[in-house]
Amino acid sequence: MGDRSLNRAMSFGMSDLALECVIRYIDDPRDRDAISLVCRKWYNIDSLTRKHVTIALCYSTSPARLRKRFPNLESLKLKGKPRAAMFNLIPEDWGGYVKLWINEISEAFNCLKLFHFRRMIVTDSDLEVLVQARAAILEELKLEKCSGFSTSGLLKVTSSCRRLKTLFLEESSIEERDGDWLHELAMNNTILETLNFYMTELKDINFRDLELIAKNCHSLTSLKISDCELLELVGFFRAALTLEEFFGGSFNDQVGEIDKYSIVSFPPKLSRLGLSYMGKNEMPIIFPCASLLERLDLQYSFLDTEDHCQLIQRCPNLEVLEVRNVIGDSGLEIAAQNCKKLRRLRIERGEDELGMEDEQGVVSQRGLSAIAQGCLELEYLAVYVSDITNAALESIGTFSKNLCDFRLVLLDKEERITELPLDNGVRALLMGCQKLRRFALYLRPGGLTDIGLGYIGKYSVNIRWMLLGYVGESDMGLLEFSRGCPSLQKLEMRGCCFSEHALAVAVTQLTALRYIWVQGYKASSMGSDLSTMIRPFWNIEFIPPRNVVILDEFGRPVEGEGIEQPAQILAYYSLAGQRTDYPQTVVPLYPTSV
Repeated sequence: MGDRSLNRAMSFGMSDLALECVIRYIDDPRDRDAISLVCRKWYNIDSLTRKHVTIALCYSTSPARLRKRFPNLESLKLKGKPRAAMFNLIPEDWGGYVKLWINEISEAFNCLKLFHFRRMIVTDSDLEVLVQARAAILEELKLEKCSGFSTSGLLKVTSSCRRLKTLFLEESSIEERDGDWLHELAMNNTILETLNFYMTELKDINFRDLELIAKNCHSLTSLKISDCELLELVGFFRAALTLEEFFGGSFNDQVGEIDKYSIVSFPPKLSRLGLSYMGKNEMPIIFPCASLLERLDLQYSFLDTEDHCQLIQRCPNLEVLEVRNVIGDSGLEIAAQNCKKLRRLRIERGEDELGMEDEQGVVSQRGLSAIAQGCLELEYLAVYVSDITNAALESIGTFSKNLCDFRLVLLDKEERITELPLDNGVRALLMGCQKLRRFALYLRPGGLTDIGLGYIGKYSVNIRWMLLGYVGESDMGLLEFSRGCPSLQKLEMRGCCFSEHALAVAVTQLTALRYIWVQGYKASSMGSDLSTMIRPFWNIEFIPPRNVVILDEFGRPVEGEGIEQPAQILAYYSLAGQRTDYPQTVVPLYPTSV
Protein backbone atom coordinates (compact mmCIF):
# COMPACT_ATOMS: atom_id res chain seq x y z
CA MET A 1 0.00 0.00 0.00
CA GLY A 2 1.41 3.39 -0.99
CA ASP A 3 1.90 6.30 1.41
CA ARG A 4 -1.13 8.14 0.00
CA SER A 5 -3.40 5.10 0.39
CA LEU A 6 -2.04 4.44 3.88
CA ASN A 7 -2.67 8.04 4.93
CA ARG A 8 -6.25 7.84 3.59
CA ALA A 9 -6.88 4.54 5.39
CA MET A 10 -5.45 5.72 8.72
CA SER A 11 -7.48 8.96 8.55
CA PHE A 12 -10.73 6.95 8.34
CA GLY A 13 -11.90 9.03 5.37
CA MET A 14 -11.70 12.32 7.31
CA SER A 15 -10.56 15.47 5.55
CA ASP A 16 -7.28 17.04 6.57
CA LEU A 17 -9.12 19.97 8.12
CA ALA A 18 -11.43 17.73 10.17
CA LEU A 19 -8.53 15.56 11.29
CA GLU A 20 -6.56 18.63 12.35
CA CYS A 21 -9.53 19.93 14.34
CA VAL A 22 -9.84 16.61 16.18
CA ILE A 23 -6.14 16.33 17.01
CA ARG A 24 -6.09 19.88 18.36
CA TYR A 25 -8.24 18.72 21.28
CA ILE A 26 -5.78 15.97 22.29
CA ASP A 27 -3.46 17.35 24.98
CA ASP A 28 -1.90 14.33 26.68
CA PRO A 29 1.71 14.15 25.46
CA ARG A 30 1.70 10.33 25.42
CA ASP A 31 -1.38 10.32 23.20
CA ARG A 32 0.29 12.91 20.99
CA ASP A 33 3.41 10.79 20.71
CA ALA A 34 1.34 7.79 19.67
CA ILE A 35 -0.52 9.86 17.07
CA SER A 36 2.72 11.07 15.50
CA LEU A 37 3.80 7.47 14.90
CA VAL A 38 0.71 6.42 12.94
CA CYS A 39 1.70 7.83 9.54
CA ARG A 40 3.40 10.81 7.93
CA LYS A 41 0.18 12.84 7.67
CA TRP A 42 -0.60 12.42 11.38
CA TYR A 43 3.03 13.25 12.20
CA ASN A 44 2.79 16.51 10.27
CA ILE A 45 -0.55 17.47 11.84
CA ASP A 46 0.84 16.80 15.30
CA SER A 47 3.87 18.90 14.43
CA LEU A 48 1.75 21.87 13.36
CA THR A 49 -0.85 21.68 16.13
CA ARG A 50 1.23 20.82 19.22
CA LYS A 51 0.90 23.75 21.65
CA HIS A 52 2.90 22.54 24.67
CA VAL A 53 6.13 20.60 25.07
CA THR A 54 8.02 19.50 28.18
CA ILE A 55 11.74 18.80 27.76
CA ALA A 56 12.90 16.79 30.77
CA LEU A 57 16.59 17.62 30.24
CA CYS A 58 17.79 20.70 28.39
CA TYR A 59 20.70 18.75 26.83
CA SER A 60 18.48 16.04 25.33
CA THR A 61 17.75 18.10 22.24
CA SER A 62 18.56 21.48 20.71
CA PRO A 63 16.44 24.61 20.26
CA ALA A 64 16.80 24.32 16.50
CA ARG A 65 15.42 20.77 16.50
CA LEU A 66 12.51 21.84 18.67
CA ARG A 67 11.69 24.73 16.33
CA LYS A 68 11.75 22.44 13.30
CA ARG A 69 9.60 19.79 14.97
CA PHE A 70 7.01 22.09 16.61
CA PRO A 71 7.01 25.53 14.97
CA ASN A 72 3.73 26.72 16.52
CA LEU A 73 4.41 26.10 20.20
CA GLU A 74 2.68 28.35 22.70
CA SER A 75 4.01 26.80 25.91
CA LEU A 76 7.43 25.37 26.83
CA LYS A 77 8.62 23.67 30.02
CA LEU A 78 12.37 23.14 30.16
CA LYS A 79 14.28 21.35 32.92
CA GLY A 80 17.99 21.79 33.53
CA LYS A 81 19.96 20.28 36.41
CA PRO A 82 19.08 16.79 37.65
CA ARG A 83 16.89 16.52 40.75
CA ALA A 84 19.95 15.60 42.80
CA ALA A 85 21.17 19.19 42.42
CA MET A 86 18.51 20.27 44.95
CA PHE A 87 20.42 18.36 47.63
CA ASN A 88 23.90 19.53 46.57
CA LEU A 89 24.74 16.12 45.12
CA ILE A 90 25.46 17.46 41.63
CA PRO A 91 28.35 19.98 41.28
CA GLU A 92 27.10 23.56 41.36
CA ASP A 93 28.70 24.30 37.99
CA TRP A 94 27.28 21.21 36.26
CA GLY A 95 25.34 23.27 33.72
CA GLY A 96 21.73 23.90 32.85
CA TYR A 97 22.18 27.31 31.23
CA VAL A 98 19.08 28.75 29.59
CA LYS A 99 20.94 31.22 27.33
CA LEU A 100 20.98 29.15 24.12
CA TRP A 101 17.28 28.47 24.46
CA ILE A 102 16.41 32.08 25.16
CA ASN A 103 18.42 33.25 22.15
CA GLU A 104 16.59 30.80 19.88
CA ILE A 105 13.23 31.76 21.33
CA SER A 106 13.93 35.43 20.64
CA GLU A 107 14.44 34.70 16.94
CA ALA A 108 11.72 32.10 16.34
CA PHE A 109 8.67 30.56 18.02
CA ASN A 110 6.47 33.55 17.35
CA CYS A 111 3.57 32.01 19.26
CA LEU A 112 5.42 31.17 22.51
CA LYS A 113 3.89 33.00 25.44
CA LEU A 114 4.19 30.59 28.39
CA PHE A 115 7.62 29.67 29.77
CA HIS A 116 8.52 27.34 32.62
CA PHE A 117 12.23 26.94 33.45
CA ARG A 118 13.09 24.52 36.25
CA ARG A 119 16.50 24.08 37.95
CA MET A 120 18.22 26.25 35.36
CA ILE A 121 20.75 29.07 35.40
CA VAL A 122 18.98 32.22 34.20
CA THR A 123 20.79 35.56 34.10
CA ASP A 124 19.43 39.10 34.04
CA SER A 125 20.62 39.42 30.44
CA ASP A 126 18.62 36.27 29.57
CA LEU A 127 15.51 37.87 31.02
CA GLU A 128 16.21 41.07 29.11
CA VAL A 129 16.45 39.18 25.81
CA LEU A 130 13.23 37.32 26.60
CA VAL A 131 11.42 40.54 27.44
CA GLN A 132 12.60 42.28 24.29
CA ALA A 133 11.29 39.43 22.18
CA ARG A 134 8.10 38.51 24.08
CA ALA A 135 6.96 41.48 26.21
CA ALA A 136 3.89 42.07 24.06
CA ILE A 137 2.53 38.52 24.40
CA LEU A 138 4.20 36.99 27.50
CA GLU A 139 1.48 35.57 29.75
CA GLU A 140 3.33 33.17 32.02
CA LEU A 141 6.89 33.10 33.35
CA LYS A 142 7.88 30.38 35.80
CA LEU A 143 11.43 30.33 37.18
CA GLU A 144 11.27 27.35 39.52
CA LYS A 145 14.35 26.47 41.60
CA CYS A 146 16.43 28.62 39.25
CA SER A 147 19.48 30.77 40.03
CA GLY A 148 21.72 33.40 38.47
CA PHE A 149 19.33 36.35 38.26
CA SER A 150 18.45 39.32 40.46
CA THR A 151 15.53 41.61 41.18
CA SER A 152 16.91 43.89 38.44
CA GLY A 153 16.08 41.17 35.93
CA LEU A 154 12.63 40.81 37.44
CA LEU A 155 12.14 44.56 37.10
CA LYS A 156 12.66 44.25 33.34
CA VAL A 157 9.86 41.67 33.29
CA THR A 158 7.33 43.43 35.49
CA SER A 159 7.81 46.89 33.97
CA SER A 160 7.40 45.70 30.36
CA CYS A 161 5.10 42.67 30.32
CA ARG A 162 1.59 44.07 30.73
CA ARG A 163 -0.18 40.83 29.76
CA LEU A 164 1.51 38.75 32.46
CA LYS A 165 -0.94 36.43 34.23
CA THR A 166 1.55 34.23 36.10
CA LEU A 167 4.88 35.12 37.72
CA PHE A 168 6.29 32.10 39.54
CA LEU A 169 9.64 32.21 41.38
CA GLU A 170 9.25 29.47 43.99
CA GLU A 171 12.47 28.22 45.63
CA SER A 172 14.66 30.25 43.27
CA SER A 173 17.91 31.80 44.46
CA ILE A 174 17.49 35.50 43.67
CA GLU A 175 19.92 38.32 44.35
CA GLU A 176 17.83 41.01 46.01
CA ARG A 177 18.72 44.62 45.22
CA ASP A 178 15.42 46.34 45.94
CA GLY A 179 11.66 45.85 45.81
CA ASP A 180 11.03 47.92 42.69
CA TRP A 181 10.07 44.83 40.67
CA LEU A 182 7.02 44.23 42.87
CA HIS A 183 6.03 47.90 42.81
CA GLU A 184 6.15 47.94 38.99
CA LEU A 185 4.01 44.82 38.90
CA ALA A 186 1.47 46.47 41.17
CA MET A 187 1.42 49.67 39.10
CA ASN A 188 1.32 48.14 35.62
CA ASN A 189 -0.63 44.89 35.82
CA THR A 190 -4.39 44.44 36.01
CA ILE A 191 -4.79 40.82 34.85
CA LEU A 192 -2.41 38.93 37.17
CA GLU A 193 -3.80 35.59 38.36
CA THR A 194 -0.82 33.96 40.09
CA LEU A 195 2.09 35.53 41.97
CA ASN A 196 4.55 33.18 43.67
CA PHE A 197 7.86 34.00 45.37
CA TYR A 198 7.42 31.35 48.06
CA MET A 199 10.53 29.86 49.70
CA THR A 200 12.80 32.61 48.40
CA GLU A 201 14.97 35.01 50.39
CA LEU A 202 13.18 38.09 49.11
CA LYS A 203 12.64 40.45 52.04
CA ASP A 204 12.17 43.91 50.53
CA ILE A 205 8.44 43.38 50.07
CA ASN A 206 6.08 46.31 50.58
CA PHE A 207 2.70 45.09 51.79
CA ARG A 208 1.09 48.12 50.14
CA ASP A 209 2.20 46.78 46.75
CA LEU A 210 0.50 43.47 47.52
CA GLU A 211 -2.64 45.33 48.52
CA LEU A 212 -2.55 47.33 45.29
CA ILE A 213 -2.20 44.12 43.27
CA ALA A 214 -5.30 42.75 45.01
CA LYS A 215 -7.26 45.91 44.21
CA ASN A 216 -6.15 46.13 40.57
CA CYS A 217 -6.12 42.44 39.63
CA HIS A 218 -9.67 41.16 40.01
CA SER A 219 -8.65 37.73 38.70
CA LEU A 220 -5.94 37.10 41.32
CA THR A 221 -6.50 33.56 42.59
CA SER A 222 -3.11 32.57 44.03
CA LEU A 223 -0.50 34.37 46.14
CA LYS A 224 2.50 32.57 47.63
CA ILE A 225 5.02 34.86 49.33
CA SER A 226 8.15 34.87 51.47
CA ASP A 227 8.19 36.06 55.09
CA CYS A 228 5.79 38.94 55.61
CA GLU A 229 4.02 39.79 58.86
CA LEU A 230 0.46 38.56 58.54
CA LEU A 231 -0.98 41.62 60.27
CA GLU A 232 0.35 43.78 57.45
CA LEU A 233 -1.78 41.79 55.00
CA VAL A 234 -5.17 42.61 56.54
CA GLY A 235 -5.89 45.12 53.76
CA PHE A 236 -4.72 42.68 51.11
CA PHE A 237 -7.08 39.94 52.34
CA ARG A 238 -9.99 42.39 52.37
CA ALA A 239 -9.32 43.41 48.75
CA ALA A 240 -8.47 39.94 47.36
CA LEU A 241 -12.04 38.72 46.99
CA THR A 242 -11.17 36.16 44.29
CA LEU A 243 -8.18 34.65 46.14
CA GLU A 244 -8.32 30.86 46.41
CA GLU A 245 -4.75 30.11 47.52
CA PHE A 246 -2.39 31.74 50.01
CA PHE A 247 1.00 30.44 51.19
CA GLY A 248 3.73 32.08 53.24
CA GLY A 249 3.52 34.97 55.65
CA SER A 250 4.85 34.93 59.20
CA PHE A 251 3.89 35.74 62.79
CA ASN A 252 5.68 38.07 65.19
CA ASP A 253 6.53 36.13 68.34
CA GLN A 254 5.21 38.55 70.93
CA VAL A 255 3.82 36.89 74.04
CA GLY A 256 0.61 38.50 75.27
CA GLU A 257 -0.28 40.05 71.93
CA ILE A 258 -1.67 37.00 70.17
CA ASP A 259 -5.25 38.31 70.24
CA LYS A 260 -4.30 40.89 67.62
CA TYR A 261 -4.42 38.15 64.97
CA SER A 262 -8.18 37.92 65.47
CA ILE A 263 -8.51 40.84 63.06
CA VAL A 264 -7.09 38.72 60.21
CA SER A 265 -9.89 37.36 58.05
CA PHE A 266 -9.22 35.29 54.95
CA PRO A 267 -11.07 35.87 51.65
CA PRO A 268 -14.34 33.92 51.23
CA LYS A 269 -13.10 31.71 48.36
CA LEU A 270 -9.85 30.63 50.05
CA SER A 271 -9.48 26.84 49.82
CA ARG A 272 -5.69 26.29 49.74
CA LEU A 273 -3.61 27.53 52.66
CA GLY A 274 -0.10 27.26 54.09
CA LEU A 275 1.06 29.56 56.91
CA SER A 276 4.74 29.72 57.87
CA TYR A 277 5.93 29.56 61.50
CA MET A 278 2.42 29.24 62.89
CA GLY A 279 2.24 28.06 66.49
CA LYS A 280 -0.47 26.79 68.81
CA ASN A 281 -1.62 30.30 69.77
CA GLU A 282 -2.07 31.41 66.15
CA MET A 283 -3.79 28.21 65.02
CA PRO A 284 -7.34 29.54 65.68
CA ILE A 285 -6.85 31.94 62.77
CA ILE A 286 -7.58 28.97 60.49
CA PHE A 287 -10.65 27.66 62.29
CA PRO A 288 -13.26 29.89 60.54
CA CYS A 289 -12.26 28.61 57.08
CA ALA A 290 -11.08 25.11 58.05
CA SER A 291 -14.16 23.33 56.75
CA LEU A 292 -13.67 24.92 53.31
CA LEU A 293 -10.00 23.99 52.92
CA GLU A 294 -9.07 21.57 50.16
CA ARG A 295 -5.31 21.94 50.61
CA LEU A 296 -3.40 22.54 53.84
CA ASP A 297 0.38 22.88 54.17
CA LEU A 298 1.77 22.64 57.71
CA GLN A 299 5.37 21.80 56.79
CA TYR A 300 6.76 25.05 58.18
CA SER A 301 4.57 25.42 61.25
CA PHE A 302 5.48 25.01 64.93
CA LEU A 303 2.56 22.72 65.70
CA ASP A 304 3.00 19.55 67.73
CA THR A 305 1.15 16.26 67.28
CA GLU A 306 -1.84 17.29 69.39
CA ASP A 307 -2.17 20.56 67.46
CA HIS A 308 -2.20 18.66 64.18
CA CYS A 309 -4.97 16.43 65.47
CA GLN A 310 -7.04 19.38 66.65
CA LEU A 311 -6.72 21.24 63.35
CA ILE A 312 -7.08 18.35 60.89
CA GLN A 313 -10.31 17.09 62.42
CA ARG A 314 -11.84 20.45 61.46
CA CYS A 315 -10.91 19.98 57.77
CA PRO A 316 -13.25 17.31 56.36
CA ASN A 317 -12.85 18.47 52.75
CA LEU A 318 -9.07 18.21 52.54
CA GLU A 319 -7.78 16.76 49.29
CA VAL A 320 -4.10 17.69 49.77
CA LEU A 321 -2.22 17.59 53.09
CA GLU A 322 1.46 18.43 53.49
CA VAL A 323 3.06 18.03 56.91
CA ARG A 324 6.20 16.95 58.77
CA ASN A 325 6.43 13.66 60.62
CA VAL A 326 5.64 15.51 63.84
CA ILE A 327 2.04 14.76 62.83
CA GLY A 328 2.71 11.30 64.23
CA ASP A 329 0.64 8.17 63.88
CA SER A 330 -2.08 9.82 65.97
CA GLY A 331 -2.43 12.67 63.49
CA LEU A 332 -2.60 10.26 60.57
CA GLU A 333 -5.33 8.29 62.30
CA ILE A 334 -7.32 11.51 62.75
CA ALA A 335 -6.80 12.31 59.04
CA ALA A 336 -7.95 8.80 58.09
CA GLN A 337 -11.13 9.24 60.13
CA ASN A 338 -12.01 12.77 58.99
CA CYS A 339 -10.48 13.41 55.55
CA LYS A 340 -12.19 10.91 53.26
CA LYS A 341 -11.53 13.03 50.16
CA LEU A 342 -7.74 13.04 50.64
CA ARG A 343 -5.91 12.50 47.35
CA ARG A 344 -2.38 13.69 48.12
CA LEU A 345 -0.42 13.24 51.35
CA ARG A 346 3.18 14.36 51.80
CA ILE A 347 5.02 13.79 55.09
CA GLU A 348 8.51 15.30 55.23
CA ARG A 349 11.05 14.59 57.96
CA GLY A 350 11.04 16.87 60.98
CA GLU A 351 13.61 19.54 61.75
CA ASP A 352 14.94 19.76 65.29
CA GLU A 353 15.88 23.40 64.89
CA LEU A 354 12.30 24.29 63.97
CA GLY A 355 11.03 22.63 67.11
CA MET A 356 8.97 20.09 65.18
CA GLU A 357 10.16 16.99 66.99
CA ASP A 358 8.33 15.64 70.02
CA GLU A 359 7.85 12.27 71.61
CA GLN A 360 4.69 11.57 69.61
CA GLY A 361 6.09 12.79 66.29
CA VAL A 362 6.83 9.41 64.79
CA VAL A 363 5.27 8.03 61.63
CA SER A 364 5.28 4.26 61.31
CA GLN A 365 3.33 1.32 59.94
CA ARG A 366 0.47 2.19 62.30
CA GLY A 367 -0.21 5.56 60.70
CA LEU A 368 0.27 4.35 57.13
CA SER A 369 -2.11 1.45 57.60
CA ALA A 370 -4.74 3.82 58.96
CA ILE A 371 -4.36 6.16 55.99
CA ALA A 372 -4.57 3.30 53.49
CA GLN A 373 -7.78 1.96 55.02
CA GLY A 374 -9.39 5.34 55.67
CA CYS A 375 -8.47 7.41 52.59
CA LEU A 376 -9.48 5.29 49.63
CA GLU A 377 -9.14 8.15 47.10
CA LEU A 378 -5.40 8.53 47.76
CA GLU A 379 -3.41 9.09 44.55
CA TYR A 380 -0.09 10.39 45.92
CA LEU A 381 1.76 9.31 49.06
CA ALA A 382 5.27 10.51 49.95
CA VAL A 383 6.44 9.77 53.48
CA TYR A 384 9.48 9.60 55.75
CA VAL A 385 8.90 6.78 58.24
CA SER A 386 10.71 5.77 61.41
CA ASP A 387 9.45 2.20 61.15
CA ILE A 388 7.67 0.10 58.56
CA THR A 389 6.45 -3.48 58.13
CA ASN A 390 5.45 -5.74 55.29
CA ALA A 391 1.88 -5.72 56.57
CA ALA A 392 1.65 -1.92 56.22
CA LEU A 393 2.84 -2.06 52.61
CA GLU A 394 0.40 -4.89 51.93
CA SER A 395 -2.37 -2.71 53.37
CA ILE A 396 -1.52 0.04 50.89
CA GLY A 397 -1.60 -2.48 48.06
CA THR A 398 -4.99 -3.74 49.23
CA PHE A 399 -6.81 -0.43 49.76
CA SER A 400 -5.01 2.29 47.75
CA LYS A 401 -6.17 1.26 44.30
CA ASN A 402 -5.96 4.82 42.94
CA LEU A 403 -2.34 5.34 43.95
CA CYS A 404 -0.28 6.74 41.06
CA ASP A 405 2.78 8.00 42.95
CA PHE A 406 4.32 6.28 45.99
CA ARG A 407 7.51 7.40 47.74
CA LEU A 408 8.85 6.03 51.02
CA VAL A 409 12.05 6.86 52.87
CA LEU A 410 13.07 4.82 55.92
CA LEU A 411 14.84 7.16 58.32
CA ASP A 412 18.08 5.91 59.84
CA LYS A 413 17.46 7.65 63.18
CA GLU A 414 15.95 4.49 64.68
CA GLU A 415 18.42 1.65 65.04
CA ARG A 416 15.85 -1.11 65.39
CA ILE A 417 13.24 -1.70 62.73
CA THR A 418 10.35 -4.06 63.44
CA GLU A 419 10.70 -6.09 60.27
CA LEU A 420 13.28 -6.32 57.49
CA PRO A 421 13.54 -7.19 54.65
CA LEU A 422 10.42 -5.75 53.04
CA ASP A 423 10.35 -8.01 49.98
CA ASN A 424 6.82 -9.37 50.43
CA GLY A 425 5.33 -6.00 51.32
CA VAL A 426 6.84 -4.32 48.27
CA ARG A 427 5.56 -7.12 46.05
CA ALA A 428 2.04 -6.81 47.48
CA LEU A 429 2.04 -3.03 47.07
CA LEU A 430 3.16 -3.17 43.45
CA MET A 431 0.72 -5.95 42.60
CA GLY A 432 -2.17 -4.11 44.23
CA CYS A 433 -1.49 -0.57 42.96
CA GLN A 434 -1.85 -1.10 39.23
CA LYS A 435 -2.06 2.65 38.49
CA LEU A 436 1.44 3.42 39.83
CA ARG A 437 3.52 5.55 37.47
CA ARG A 438 6.12 6.92 39.91
CA PHE A 439 7.82 4.90 42.65
CA ALA A 440 10.53 5.70 45.20
CA LEU A 441 11.90 3.36 47.84
CA TYR A 442 14.81 4.57 49.97
CA LEU A 443 15.71 2.06 52.67
CA ARG A 444 18.87 0.91 54.44
CA PRO A 445 21.18 -2.08 53.94
CA GLY A 446 19.13 -5.21 54.48
CA GLY A 447 15.85 -3.48 53.70
CA LEU A 448 15.33 -5.27 50.39
CA THR A 449 17.05 -8.43 49.16
CA ASP A 450 17.86 -9.39 45.58
CA ILE A 451 14.55 -11.26 45.54
CA GLY A 452 12.71 -8.08 46.48
CA LEU A 453 14.56 -6.11 43.83
CA GLY A 454 13.48 -8.73 41.32
CA TYR A 455 9.88 -8.23 42.46
CA ILE A 456 10.17 -4.51 41.68
CA GLY A 457 11.28 -5.31 38.15
CA LYS A 458 8.57 -7.91 37.64
CA TYR A 459 5.61 -5.95 38.98
CA SER A 460 6.48 -2.39 37.85
CA VAL A 461 4.74 -2.75 34.52
CA ASN A 462 3.56 0.85 34.16
CA ILE A 463 6.09 2.75 36.29
CA ARG A 464 7.96 5.41 34.33
CA TRP A 465 10.08 7.06 37.08
CA MET A 466 11.84 5.30 39.92
CA LEU A 467 14.20 6.20 42.78
CA LEU A 468 15.90 3.36 44.66
CA GLY A 469 18.19 3.76 47.65
CA TYR A 470 20.10 1.05 49.54
CA VAL A 471 18.27 -1.85 47.95
CA GLY A 472 19.47 -5.27 46.82
CA GLU A 473 22.44 -7.37 47.80
CA SER A 474 24.41 -8.07 44.63
CA ASP A 475 24.65 -7.62 40.88
CA MET A 476 22.27 -10.56 40.44
CA GLY A 477 19.44 -8.56 42.00
CA LEU A 478 20.06 -5.59 39.72
CA LEU A 479 20.16 -7.74 36.61
CA GLU A 480 16.94 -9.50 37.59
CA PHE A 481 15.34 -6.09 38.19
CA SER A 482 16.44 -4.86 34.75
CA ARG A 483 14.70 -7.75 32.99
CA GLY A 484 11.41 -6.11 33.96
CA CYS A 485 10.26 -2.47 34.14
CA PRO A 486 9.15 -2.28 30.49
CA SER A 487 7.92 1.32 30.82
CA LEU A 488 10.75 2.75 32.96
CA GLN A 489 12.14 5.93 31.39
CA LYS A 490 13.96 7.57 34.29
CA LEU A 491 15.94 5.76 37.02
CA GLU A 492 17.78 7.27 40.00
CA MET A 493 19.78 5.16 42.46
CA ARG A 494 21.85 5.88 45.59
CA GLY A 495 23.91 3.86 48.02
CA CYS A 496 23.80 0.61 46.09
CA CYS A 497 26.25 -2.27 46.09
CA PHE A 498 26.28 -2.88 42.34
CA SER A 499 29.33 -2.97 40.12
CA GLU A 500 29.91 -0.56 37.29
CA HIS A 501 29.70 -3.34 34.74
CA ALA A 502 26.37 -4.61 36.10
CA LEU A 503 24.93 -1.10 35.93
CA ALA A 504 25.97 -0.83 32.29
CA VAL A 505 24.39 -4.19 31.45
CA ALA A 506 21.20 -3.25 33.29
CA VAL A 507 20.89 -0.08 31.22
CA THR A 508 21.00 -2.10 28.01
CA GLN A 509 18.21 -4.36 29.29
CA LEU A 510 15.89 -1.52 30.37
CA THR A 511 14.55 -0.96 26.89
CA ALA A 512 12.51 2.21 27.60
CA LEU A 513 15.20 3.95 29.68
CA ARG A 514 16.06 7.50 28.65
CA TYR A 515 17.91 8.72 31.74
CA ILE A 516 19.84 7.23 34.65
CA TRP A 517 21.63 8.79 37.61
CA VAL A 518 23.57 6.67 40.09
CA GLN A 519 25.56 7.71 43.15
CA GLY A 520 27.34 5.19 45.33
CA TYR A 521 28.38 1.99 43.53
CA LYS A 522 31.53 -0.04 42.91
CA ALA A 523 33.19 2.45 40.58
CA SER A 524 36.30 2.10 38.47
CA SER A 525 38.78 4.97 38.51
CA MET A 526 37.40 6.68 35.39
CA GLY A 527 34.25 4.80 34.49
CA SER A 528 35.99 2.35 32.15
CA ASP A 529 33.52 -0.46 32.83
CA LEU A 530 30.65 1.64 31.48
CA SER A 531 31.62 0.89 27.89
CA THR A 532 28.91 -1.80 27.70
CA MET A 533 26.21 0.87 27.60
CA ILE A 534 27.71 2.80 24.67
CA ARG A 535 25.16 3.40 21.92
CA PRO A 536 24.20 6.14 19.45
CA PHE A 537 22.58 9.24 20.93
CA TRP A 538 23.58 8.19 24.50
CA ASN A 539 25.62 10.68 26.53
CA ILE A 540 27.55 9.32 29.53
CA GLU A 541 28.96 11.60 32.21
CA PHE A 542 31.19 10.63 35.13
CA ILE A 543 31.48 12.71 38.29
CA PRO A 544 34.50 11.60 40.38
CA PRO A 545 34.34 11.40 44.20
CA ARG A 546 34.46 14.81 45.91
CA ASN A 547 34.12 16.52 49.29
CA VAL A 548 30.89 18.48 49.68
CA VAL A 549 28.40 19.74 52.25
CA ILE A 550 25.08 17.94 51.93
CA LEU A 551 22.07 20.26 52.02
CA ASP A 552 18.41 19.57 52.60
CA GLU A 553 15.62 21.13 50.54
CA PHE A 554 15.98 24.37 52.56
CA GLY A 555 19.70 24.74 51.79
CA ARG A 556 20.81 23.71 55.30
CA PRO A 557 23.64 21.22 56.01
CA VAL A 558 22.29 17.88 57.14
CA GLU A 559 25.37 15.69 57.25
CA GLY A 560 28.17 18.04 58.26
CA GLU A 561 31.07 19.52 56.33
CA GLY A 562 33.72 17.70 54.36
CA ILE A 563 31.56 14.70 53.50
CA GLU A 564 33.18 12.44 50.94
CA GLN A 565 30.70 11.97 48.13
CA PRO A 566 31.14 8.79 46.07
CA ALA A 567 31.40 8.76 42.30
CA GLN A 568 28.33 9.37 40.17
CA ILE A 569 27.11 8.32 36.75
CA LEU A 570 24.74 10.42 34.68
CA ALA A 571 23.65 9.09 31.30
CA TYR A 572 20.84 10.17 29.00
CA TYR A 573 19.61 10.13 25.42
CA SER A 574 20.40 13.25 23.42
CA LEU A 575 19.57 14.21 19.85
CA ALA A 576 21.91 17.19 20.20
CA GLY A 577 25.06 15.15 20.76
CA GLN A 578 27.54 15.75 23.53
CA ARG A 579 27.24 19.14 25.18
CA THR A 580 30.05 21.69 24.99
CA ASP A 581 29.81 23.32 28.43
CA TYR A 582 31.30 20.57 30.61
CA PRO A 583 32.81 21.91 33.85
CA GLN A 584 36.03 20.50 35.27
CA THR A 585 34.01 18.53 37.81
CA VAL A 586 32.39 16.35 35.12
CA VAL A 587 34.13 13.93 32.75
CA PRO A 588 32.35 13.10 29.46
CA LEU A 589 32.79 9.43 28.54
CA TYR A 590 32.61 7.70 25.20
CA PRO A 591 31.41 10.48 22.84
CA THR A 592 28.05 9.69 21.31
CA SER A 593 27.47 9.58 17.58
CA VAL A 594 24.51 11.56 16.26
